[in-house]
Amino acid sequence: MARPREFDEGAVLDAAVHRFWSKGYEATSVRDLAETMGITGASLYNAFGDKRSLYRRSLDHYVSNSFGDRVRRFENELPPFDALKAFFEEIIERSVADRERKGCMLVNSALELAPHDREFRQVVAGVLGEVEAFFRRCVEKGQISGTITAAQPGEDLARLLLSVLLGIRVLARSRPKRELLEGAVRPAFAFLGRKSGR
Repeated sequence: MARPREFDEGAVLDAAVHRFWSKGYEATSVRDLAETMGITGASLYNAFGDKRSLYRRSLDHYVSNSFGDRVRRFENELPPFDALKAFFEEIIERSVADRERKGCMLVNSALELAPHDREFRQVVAGVLGEVEAFFRRCVEKGQISGTITAAQPGEDLARLLLSVLLGIRVLARSRPKRELLEGAVRPAFAFLGRKSGR
């Protein structure tokens, strides 16, 4: 009979996410992970498999608790334009407050792993597709209600927002200045048909 796990899986995944997020995949060893997670190397392997498998679980955990959480909170609770605005405002706020300059774990994965690893390329592409789909749903609802310009197709505006998102996520790694990040976002919202200050 298998022994029950003697640790909180969510808590140890949070610890693994933080380690991978701050140091990257290659620079993080299994020993680093076990120490950060507060479990033995054997427990890590038994529960999560090898480092690559743990990274995949950690990335899924990160996406669910960041992008997934934002969509759940904003999409059905706010009007479309406000949902988009709140989405970007929260990302800017967290970027400015992040003293470690970790950026976005998904974007970090896109830069570090995706070019060389087919599985992670597909994972990253899938999540970015979900982000784009969220933007498109909001844009198209706003176009129907008249709060977002219909001068451009919803698909194109969603891709514009995706590009701005990726840009500010990369900028935040080296220059997490509020005025810079807000200045990068503001023209996109003006283009949507309303001033971002409204």
